[in-house]
Amino acid sequence: MAWIGLDLGTQSVRAVLADAKGRVLARATRPLASHRDGVRHEQDPQSWLTAVDAVLAEVGTAGVEGIAICSTSGTFLLTDRAGRPVTPALMYDDARAAARRGQIVDADPDRWATSMQPTWALPKILDLVADGDDLADRRIAHSADFVAAHLAGRPVATDTSHALKTGYDLIADAWPAAAFDKLGLPLTLFPDVVRPGTELGRTPEGVPVYAGMTDGCAAQIAAGALAPGAWNSVLGTTLVLKGVSADLITDPTGAVYSHRHPDGGWLPGGASSTGAGVLTELLPGADLDALDRIAHPIDAVTYPIAKTGERFPFVAPQAERFTLGSTPDDLHTYAAVLQGVAFIERLAFEHLETLGADPVRSVSLTGGATRSGYWNQLRADVLGVPVELPAVPDPAYGMAVLAASGGHDLTGTARRMVRVDRVLEPGARPLDDLYGEFVAELDRRGYRA
Repeated sequence: MAWIGLDLGTQSVRAVLADAKGRVLARATRPLASHRDGVRHEQDPQSWLTAVDAVLAEVGTAGVEGIAICSTSGTFLLTDRAGRPVTPALMYDDARAAARRGQIVDADPDRWATSMQPTWALPKILDLVADGDDLADRRIAHSADFVAAHLAGRPVATDTSHALKTGYDLIADAWPAAAFDKLGLPLTLFPDVVRPGTELGRTPEGVPVYAGMTDGCAAQIAAGALAPGAWNSVLGTTLVLKGVSADLITDPTGAVYSHRHPDGGWLPGGASSTGAGVLTELLPGADLDALDRIAHPIDAVTYPIAKTGERFPFVAPQAERFTLGSTPDDLHTYAAVLQGVAFIERLAFEHLETLGADPVRSVSLTGGATRSGYWNQLRADVLGVPVELPAVPDPAYGMAVLAASGGHDLTGTARRMVRVDRVLEPGARPLDDLYGEFVAELDRRGYRA
């Protein structure tokens, strides 16, 4: 028996074929292109389908027991009722509709005053339909929904994970009809919502297509971090933290939000605007592997944000990149960025603990940045806890595990399939003083106010 996980990322579509023992039988990747214009960020949804068909053909679907799909949180498009796209895909970090946030909050302050963020899907949906276009033939599809519909041959439901940033009420398990009515958004615009792991349909070959989760949750599954006290830190273009709690954690600042755990309880965390993506901007053409081999702690730190505005561990639309100390060459620039990400990661865990989250005991590291051995150890040192490196840290693998669960006992399925490759113990913490200076500078600039 084997299952396929698909990950619709910003830069590529990835597929992983895995068996019941967690062994990866095949992988495939196809690139994706995005179009950025100021605060706007779009992709062509047809490019997803082309890439998905290619990776599925490469890994093969013969004998496969199921497929599940993850995608970037908050990425969506409008389709007609038959599922054909009528807009480009608006990406998770597209900020064109930031000014709509106030209108949404006014519609239901108790619900959204602290939780709604400017780049979430709902402000952009409101912006798209504000021109008075006839909505009777329109339907929202998150990127994972759009691909699942392609595989199943018809429009499908979305899942509670992808629906979160579209305004879905996870406690009531329903779209907030009264608030949507105030915003002029008909419920017919929104898809049905099911629990992750629910069968959505079948491919022409009879392979079940299961409702997935967002990429951050998928990475958490791949890390096996599904019990209270377990945390997963996904570091790629941006930084995403996910944990587990029995009770819902609320954050008056709006930086932390929670997904529903498929087995019950909650998955609190947040998505930062910082991450490894800034390295390509600051060090174009540099040999990052060579820099990694000689990197060491330095007395400088860069707040590694690629564009204006931070989402987590604090909400600061005005936040901009800065550097404390001197970075006279590529090595210092590289090390300062790595330290900045590690500092934001530590600050995020401190913020979560002040809200009542279980103290961090260990952290599973996933995402493309785990290729950096120096960075992995640096993060363990800065956090002061062991970090685990899962054997297969891919969100696509997490979706293969979800598909294998068939909607039942995801935690147990992950326990059988997920393996830890290495554990790195924390060493000395020579950067504590610099960390204190970094946090003080964030406060001086008013970012954490």
